[in-house]
Amino acid sequence: MGKRISVVVASALLTVATAFVFRPDGPTVKEVGMNRTTTSGDGTTIAYTKLGSGPPLIIVDGAFCYRENGPASQLAPLLAKHFTVFAYDRRGRGASGDAREYAIEREVDDLRSMVREAGGSALAVGISSGGALALQAAARGVSLKGLALYEPPFIEEDGNPHSFDVQKRRLVQFISAGDRVGAVRFFITDVYGAPRSFVAVMPLVMRSAWKKNLSVAHTLPYDLTLLEDWSVLRDLSRLITIPTLVIGGEKSPASLKDAVTTVAGALPNARRMYLRGQDHNVSASAVAPVIIEFFSTPSRASTN
Repeated sequence: MGKRISVVVASALLTVATAFVFRPDGPTVKEVGMNRTTTSGDGTTIAYTKLGSGPPLIIVDGAFCYRENGPASQLAPLLAKHFTVFAYDRRGRGASGDAREYAIEREVDDLRSMVREAGGSALAVGISSGGALALQAAARGVSLKGLALYEPPFIEEDGNPHSFDVQKRRLVQFISAGDRVGAVRFFITDVYGAPRSFVAVMPLVMRSAWKKNLSVAHTLPYDLTLLEDWSVLRDLSRLITIPTLVIGGEKSPASLKDAVTTVAGALPNARRMYLRGQDHNVSASAVAPVIIEFFSTPSRASTN
């Protein structure tokens, strides 16, 4: 049983890995909006792009992703037809600064600073581990009016939260030694479970994506820290009373679909849905209409 579950978890994590490294090229969100900066609570500069008009909405990216690498460049322009969209570089990524020590509270403060830039309250779209950060922010009092989360990977193994402690320590070793290549390879193979042959050809066939992934290698432990903190679904979930939609793909592995159920079931005012034909590498054109409809009629959210 344990071996079978491990295989299922590996399959789910491989799906997540593929989503992060196979992002289509094209104009980045920085090229289609107004680029600005704000300052977080610890003095860290947070860079962001603003585009569109309407109620403020903040996109919170997952691992490896920032304004120049990830889904925001496709998703933001679609949402900007209905909302004022804020896409930002999470700390340590792109044009944003960082601090010596990482803490979830600091990333929550970063999101709080973005809400301040948005006028004091905002909607939030959290993608993958960005969904975990958005949940942390909502639980810690950041003024969010609603959440749309796409497959936050709170994955269970044999009925318990999947632990990333060993992998996180190994990543820190790579990063401390200045070995970004080693950190990215290890993350994709030993955390996500991708074949080593797949990682070996990445620098050759996906040069741009590979370089961008290397640039944020030091932030990979941040995402694992977020995904290991299940208190947001247990001790703090009662504090997240805002309307929440947890979205999954019908073609995603069972463990990721189960994670959607787990997250939605932990929240007092959430519902879940699955998109036909989608997996973790969700199409912006498929998920944007769902987000727009949900945020336009938030009263449709109801307790599971």
